[in-house]
Amino acid sequence: MTDVERSPEKPTEQWITGDEPMTGPQASYLETLGREAGEAIPPDLTKAEASHLIERLQAQTGRGPNESDGGEGGADATPPDPVAPTELGDAVDTGRG
Repeated sequence: MTDVERSPEKPTEQWITGDEPMTGPQASYLETLGREAGEAIPPDLTKAEASHLIERLQAQTGRGPNESDGGEGGADATPPDPVAPTELGDAVDTGRG
């Protein structure tokens, strides 16, 4: 299977909104990836720049798509939840203790 068949997405250079500021989910996920990679994330990235940085940091941290899994982790796979475990624990606190 070629890259074109696995990833029908347009290149970021062709995105109509690629020059708009990155989205909240992109910023949150980049914060997680940056923390894991030991890199500071610039706050003023565009959507396209954030997308490129996410791909680079996923590869660097091992969070990227797994090419050996038969394609299930390809470009259209859902990225891991950007909520850190401690934040998740606070968010789902049931009051039991």
